[in-house]
Amino acid sequence: MSSKRHSILPPVSSSGPKPPVHFSSSITIADSALLTGTHPIAIHSESVVHPRAKLDSLAGRITIGRRCIIHERSTLGAVGTSGKITEAAVTLGDYVTVEVGAAIEAGETVIGEGTVVGVGARVGAGAVVGKHCTLTPHSEIAAGEVVPDLTVVYSNGMRRTDKREVAELKNKGIARQIDVLRRMIPSNPAKFA
Repeated sequence: MSSKRHSILPPVSSSGPKPPVHFSSSITIADSALLTGTHPIAIHSESVVHPRAKLDSLAGRITIGRRCIIHERSTLGAVGTSGKITEAAVTLGDYVTVEVGAAIEAGETVIGEGTVVGVGARVGAGAVVGKHCTLTPHSEIAAGEVVPDLTVVYSNGMRRTDKREVAELKNKGIARQIDVLRRMIPSNPAKFA
């Protein structure tokens, strides 16, 4: 028997178009992140994009605010279940965290400052999620829905208002997490320019 060495292959790149990008000089973006589309993608200061995160600007512009964290296998700008592509943006405010496997559909969709989009959660096209909300794992926000500030959305559809007043504390935690991620994730913004 011959022993073969297995090498780790880089992720397969998309055959889609390469979007115009506008990056702050202080972002961290993994070499294996996937950016496709025709509309601009803007990422503001100190934000982090994990490996295998997908930013798809085919339907419209994607804007990521300051100190956001986009985890692996999450998708921004996904085309909704209707499959209809209209010019539509995705905008994330500052300090937004999009966790593993979450999807935010294109459609003038807005995620407010300090919001956490949990593991496997889905935000429909045109939804507006307020500031400092928490979308728990596998929760869903319907297309066009408006979620008020400080709302916690559970996967079973239940909701409550978060009255803990911990926004400043959460922002400090995100800043510390970003500091660690910047040292752990090899960044290559030049690849996408």
